[in-house]
Amino acid sequence: MTSLDWTNRLRTLVVTEDGPVRIVTMNRPDERNAADAVMHRELAEVWAILAADPDCRAVVLTGAGRAFSAGGDFPRMVATQEDQAIQEEVFDEARATVLGMLTLPQPLIAAVNGAAVGLGASLVALCDLAIASERAFLADPHLGVGLVPADGAALLWPMMMGLMRAKQYVFTGERIPADVALQFGLVNEVVPAEQVVPSAVALAHRLSEVPVEALRETKRLMGAYATRALTEILEEALTSERASVNSEEHKALTRRLIESG
Repeated sequence: MTSLDWTNRLRTLVVTEDGPVRIVTMNRPDERNAADAVMHRELAEVWAILAADPDCRAVVLTGAGRAFSAGGDFPRMVATQEDQAIQEEVFDEARATVLGMLTLPQPLIAAVNGAAVGLGASLVALCDLAIASERAFLADPHLGVGLVPADGAALLWPMMMGLMRAKQYVFTGERIPADVALQFGLVNEVVPAEQVVPSAVALAHRLSEVPVEALRETKRLMGAYATRALTEILEEALTSERASVNSEEHKALTRRLIESG
């Protein structure tokens, strides 16, 4: 595997080449791959670059270390509360990430190597397929910090596992262990931790051998319902989340978590 020259400007994502497969690794392991300002921006940008790569036939998304992604980080959360220009930037990037993943022409496979929380759970839901470590779990804790969730999981989970079940996990923020996520249809396979990335890469190589135009068009058609549903509600969802970012409830809960942590 080799790193791609055009990715040298990336600071928090590592993109490696394995023949026709591109492996995107969120690379802040000490922070459990929580998205700081740089990673949040790079997650918004990388999909258009991959879409334009003529030699890329399939993509794997994973995290460095023991976590897939712990979501957003607290310093960026506070900055988003305090600075309207940063807030505008954050929501533009959130929109670009969702739309970029939804419209990526190549099949996109999540290698869920550990906890996928908040944004991390959304990234998994926005992938076409997901292979999870037996130690992994999904969770969307937005409501626990007074935020309306808008960037993927809460909007896609009702289609994936049913409305009432999705409400239970979004309203409570409960963890969904990997074996339960498999039962609910949130992941395709659960494997031992050391097999997660190799299994996802092997699947990506299988897909890279499928006739490219037929696969891309089939992906587009099979994802059309979710894409239309999500894009129709996305602006309303982002507006609601932005209002919650500015709420006193969210600010107080964030301060409390920072002080206790």
